[in-house]
Amino acid sequence: MDNILAFGAASAEAGRVDAVFLFIAVIGGFFFLLTQGLLIYFAVRYRRRSPDRDNETPGITGNHLLEFFWVLIPSIVVMAIFYYGWIVYADLRAPRTGATEVYVTGRQWMWEVKYPDGRTAINEIRVPVGKPVHFLLTGADVLHGFYLPDFRVKMDAIPGRITSLWVQPDRPGQYQIFCTVYCGDGHSNMQARLIVMPPEQYAAWASGEERHGEGKDRETLHERGERIVGSAGCLNCHAIAGKEKVGPNFHGLYGSTVPLADGMSVKADEEYLRESIVDPGAKVVKGYPNVMPTFKTTLKPEEVQAVVEYLKKPD
Repeated sequence: MDNILAFGAASAEAGRVDAVFLFIAVIGGFFFLLTQGLLIYFAVRYRRRSPDRDNETPGITGNHLLEFFWVLIPSIVVMAIFYYGWIVYADLRAPRTGATEVYVTGRQWMWEVKYPDGRTAINEIRVPVGKPVHFLLTGADVLHGFYLPDFRVKMDAIPGRITSLWVQPDRPGQYQIFCTVYCGDGHSNMQARLIVMPPEQYAAWASGEERHGEGKDRETLHERGERIVGSAGCLNCHAIAGKEKVGPNFHGLYGSTVPLADGMSVKADEEYLRESIVDPGAKVVKGYPNVMPTFKTTLKPEEVQAVVEYLKKPD
């Protein structure tokens, strides 16, 4: 029964969670049909009859045996649902040996990813297929919810605490990650992707051979910067045009005079854009909160250069 509803499921855990929901749905459907069928039967059987017939309801005083089974059967059903659900829940929370560890920090409004060997990423997690993965989650500011719908698992990322989530991907592919806890204006844009790779491709990526992916060498610097801005979650806080967000608007930023929180002003040239990416607290723009994380260890110098090139003409 574990994999009976595995449509869209990318792990063994997903099949078991689906089976629990199917189990509850079948039981609920059975009792719905039973009670509604009896309701219709009694409505017809004991309906008001013609005046010349006896319409008096029989005097029913109770039936102890019926009442006993009426309490016993639902109790057994509820305990069965609890037991089955607990078995699956305990399996989801059980540690797995040989798991790949990934540290994930929820931050308004992006997911920061760190691997034990020091590699970092934003809004993108890569793991090998067929091997357990241990996510260690925390929040940098407010409560976030790390949710993998294709794996049927979710865990809160809580500031000041580390929570654990275990999965074992069964199929290579790309899977969406959502935040399930409202965390501010950019909550709906706080999305990331989990990339499940065949073992040999994951090994090549981990060694640096495929770190940038296929076809990226043919990108112009502007195109690469646009891709990085999108994948790094920059647009969760910065608008290109239109309604202002948490951070300054990218439209018309390059070459403009930017007023700072300390009363000074600075021209938004290439050096200012680069510094704002790697050390955003150095020059805080007037009227905007100092909440942007540093990308100094997340983006390589050539990637920062690509983002700067894109910001010079983002539209």
